[in-house]
Amino acid sequence: MKKLLFIASMFFLGISSSQAQVAYEKAKFFDNVYLGVEGGASTNLSFNSTFPLNGAAGIKLGKNFSPVFGANFEGLVSFGDNRYANSKTFAKALNLGLNGTINLTNIFKEYDPERTFEAGTELGVGYAILFGDKYLIAEDNYGDDTELTAKAGLTFAWNLGEQKAWQFYVEPAVLWNLTHGPGDAIHFSKKYAQIGLFAGLNYKFGTSNGTHNFKVWNVGELNDQINDLRAQLAAKPKEVVKEVVKEVVKEVPTTTTNTISVDNLVFVTFQQGKSILTKEAKKALDEVKAGRHVQVVGTASPEGPKELNDRLSQARADVVADYLKGKGVIVDEATGKGVQGVTSNRLAVVYVK
Repeated sequence: MKKLLFIASMFFLGISSSQAQVAYEKAKFFDNVYLGVEGGASTNLSFNSTFPLNGAAGIKLGKNFSPVFGANFEGLVSFGDNRYANSKTFAKALNLGLNGTINLTNIFKEYDPERTFEAGTELGVGYAILFGDKYLIAEDNYGDDTELTAKAGLTFAWNLGEQKAWQFYVEPAVLWNLTHGPGDAIHFSKKYAQIGLFAGLNYKFGTSNGTHNFKVWNVGELNDQINDLRAQLAAKPKEVVKEVVKEVVKEVPTTTTNTISVDNLVFVTFQQGKSILTKEAKKALDEVKAGRHVQVVGTASPEGPKELNDRLSQARADVVADYLKGKGVIVDEATGKGVQGVTSNRLAVVYVK
């Protein structure tokens, strides 16, 4: 028992350590949804009668709740008579399943939206309808042509395209008929199970973050950048402030009591393409006392067209100004400056007079 607990603890420690330096942008409800088609063949798991193979085709509609966990709805139609009822119809069985998915690669390695290959598992339950002769079905199952099913499979997937929007996968899987016996008692039996190999193609719809996958931030790299800027400020504050707040203040007071320094500047950062204040930004703005006069300038990063960056920088300045006004701060001016150099990306700078 102790060995089992030790192995489990090491497993979860490995997961936490591999994900420790990564943060994900919050996804909306319809983000990370995919739709796909699949096909393959299966045969009896007991291999008493391997041929003919049962062909299969279907669709999947799924969603990834995180880079590790997800779920999908699967509709799979089977063809062929190997361990299925000897029906006169082209389709022998229809299985509707709800499956949970686990991305094994992202458990043991940090998530990378540019990764091409990944492996995972798929486990679920389903409801099957057999299109068979009711008398043949009745021999073992008292005339019941609907069954409870289960599925277990491994997925080996390749993410394709420049934006990794397409995913091709191969999936060996086992499909069980759980209620094949009299009285619909639930039990697993390889005699009434199919083992198959399936292949499919999924399309991952675009998300609110502008990609087809989760938006990932490397926390370690961001911390390194922050620490580097802090070190620069400590070493030569005048030079750094002059570069960062270039064109921020139109008229700098000449009195010694109101000259610009690090102490009367507040820097607010934004996510790419966003003008929403984070908790950290609000906490920094809360340091500005009510009744003080301020000047706010918003900036944008070089990505995107100039018109968009101008609007975005103004929106950033406005959201900061509105928040400060709500705290009793007097905002003399709030201006969007667009792209201002390389160090003023995604910023709103508040000059406290």
